[in-house]
Amino acid sequence: MAIQIQAAPPKLHPSQMELRNILKKFRGAFFAVLIFSMIINLLVLISPLYMLQIYDRVLISGSSETLLLLSIIAIFLLVLLGVLEVIRSRILVRVSLSMDDKLSNRIFDSIFASSLVSSSSNQSQSIRDLGVLRQFMTGTGLFAFFDAPWTPLYIAVIFSIHPWLGFLSLAGAILIFILALATEIVSRTPLKEAAQNSSLANTFTESSLRNAETLQALGMLDPIKNRWRKNHDAMLLHQAVASDRVGLLLGATKALRISLQVGILGIGAYLALDQIITPGAMIAGSIIMGRALAPVEQAIGAWRGFVGARGGYHRLNQLLAYFPEKEKSMPLPKPKGILDVEHLVGMPPGVKKAVLQDLNFHLDKGENIAVVGQSAAGKSTLARMLVGVWKPAHGVVRLDKADVSAWNREDLGPHIGYLPQNIELFAGSVKDNIARFETVVPEKVLKAATKAGAHEMILQLPEGYDTVLGDGGAGLSGGQKQRVALARALYGDPSFILLDEPNSNLDAEGKEKLIESIKKLKEEGVTLIVVTHDVPVIAALDKVLMLREGRIEFIKPSKEVLKPEARTPKKNPAAPPVTYALKS
Repeated sequence: MAIQIQAAPPKLHPSQMELRNILKKFRGAFFAVLIFSMIINLLVLISPLYMLQIYDRVLISGSSETLLLLSIIAIFLLVLLGVLEVIRSRILVRVSLSMDDKLSNRIFDSIFASSLVSSSSNQSQSIRDLGVLRQFMTGTGLFAFFDAPWTPLYIAVIFSIHPWLGFLSLAGAILIFILALATEIVSRTPLKEAAQNSSLANTFTESSLRNAETLQALGMLDPIKNRWRKNHDAMLLHQAVASDRVGLLLGATKALRISLQVGILGIGAYLALDQIITPGAMIAGSIIMGRALAPVEQAIGAWRGFVGARGGYHRLNQLLAYFPEKEKSMPLPKPKGILDVEHLVGMPPGVKKAVLQDLNFHLDKGENIAVVGQSAAGKSTLARMLVGVWKPAHGVVRLDKADVSAWNREDLGPHIGYLPQNIELFAGSVKDNIARFETVVPEKVLKAATKAGAHEMILQLPEGYDTVLGDGGAGLSGGQKQRVALARALYGDPSFILLDEPNSNLDAEGKEKLIESIKKLKEEGVTLIVVTHDVPVIAALDKVLMLREGRIEFIKPSKEVLKPEARTPKKNPAAPPVTYALKS
């Protein structure tokens, strides 16, 4: 089944929450931030205490020495506060960078695995989620959550000044906390809807831009733009609703905080007139209450970032749980090219009905075969199963007796040559694409290009092998892309090569070069499978495997199949599965 990462995620067991387990490794750093936050919040009391001493001691006593001493102490402690703020911020920055270092490769691997089984997911969303999470961890929003636990301390200090002021501050803190909860409740649904519509719009845009030529040629830009605009407008609408609600509550919170400060000054002034508290205590109480309520108000202002980080956190945990890190198996020697297909049942991702049904055949080292069949017979599905792109639903594909799906791709990849039906080259030079973006070895690049019959064609490019291609191989024609991709498939002298419709974009000269390449590979004793309908290509191969409705109808010598009376084989669905051993 196709993995829909954007769908409502199942609840994960804590052991499956890889991101949370990674963050646990930074508990020491978070504990240090917590200790720094405690000291910082204690040092914040310096300002109101300084003012309390100024009003109640310095102004009354007129002592300039006391003023100087208090000022020196206050400045020193406030400088210390600033230094601790910088250290706290740098710790979180280092944590976020270290988290990114540990996660980025895993997320990239998981996105790659997701793209193999689902073409509908917005693959770039996970990279954006990691960025949002990293940004939240280094922003001021997270500090609000570290500072909020110290609000009771400030309220306790206000209670020590006078109970009336304490009860007023406590009531204000409760009201602002209720407003914070209301912010979560009223913004949760619209922000979730906005994220979903944004994801749909981005996915649709990416897929549309990949088909820009078709849109231009068929005049489809306006209807496609209208379809994108529908999701985009829905995203804007939900964001506007969430912003309006959060803005309303944020405005109410600011108004409440200012009203509370006015109230505490008014009550403090009344108490000061009755000489119950001093004017300095009145000013100090107002400042401390403002500090007590600031983290909650700051959290409301940063709520959208928090919601985005929380959503990204859950999506990343789900992605990593769907595609856990594979343990490296023991490296195996270079395969000779002996292929065994045993009771293979396969289907493309997202399709519930089997496309391939109980396939069995065997290829010895150096054997070659053409895979033919009508459209939707399962040829490309078989090709992807044979090279390990898709896993079988049942059965196994073995190369030199080892399961292709379980083989380390980094170890197996250099020994497999694969030319897919849909050619994809990458942004970079021609030589980089042929060398599979490894360190370029000129001799190996030239050998592969020559064997593919692409050397002369490449030399005619503006910069030859150094010609830089755009994304998707932009700058080359379809036939040129196919010939460069064939050279990539032959790079490094792989022992097993599979070509899926290798002549679909080739002209007459290109087809001649392809047939010459096939003959060279046969001479070198390479195990070769070619999916094709082209008679000259079939004639260049020794055997033919006919697929019909996902089953092997026959395996015969190509000379026998190409006889006029053998062009239209009879259907025999009742034939039992047979293991074909091809002997040269």
